[in-house]
Amino acid sequence: MSSALATSGATGRLAVYSGTFDPITLGHEDVTRRAAQLFDEVVIAVAIAHHKKTRFTLQERLDMVAEVAARMPGRVRVLPFEGLIMDFCRQQGACAVVRGIRNITDFDYEAQMAAMNRKLHPAVETVFLLPQAELQCISSTLVREISQLGGDVSQMVSAPVAARLAPRPLQA
Repeated sequence: MSSALATSGATGRLAVYSGTFDPITLGHEDVTRRAAQLFDEVVIAVAIAHHKKTRFTLQERLDMVAEVAARMPGRVRVLPFEGLIMDFCRQQGACAVVRGIRNITDFDYEAQMAAMNRKLHPAVETVFLLPQAELQCISSTLVREISQLGGDVSQMVSAPVAARLAPRPLQA
């Protein structure tokens, strides 16, 4: 076992799963549940995302993720983050970053990010998890677009998230 996956502090093995989660999808939920089986604690880090126009405010995204996380087994916390994910990992005492990958395009991008993150903080390992096959086609971008056009997203997001996805403009 890699030393990066060894116990990291009083809480045990803590992993960070970061993203914008605009909105959190069933794919995100699947990756989080599986990460919670591998680690003693998972922090879902919701990016403040000043560089993106989001459909939901930061507080709305935090609330949605927290509502979903409350139903998950294991220790799952939700926190906002800004800046470099490796700085956030250092602050949290994380031993790993969890990344969900759906396809080879995701892998290419995430592998490059993992290599750069290793340069920034070598003690934190990147762990790739593939969501279940039937969830691999889901992305937050597609969920937003389908919802905005009046489509049914109930097979892509949990019920509390679907309820919040009534057509509405992007946040500035």
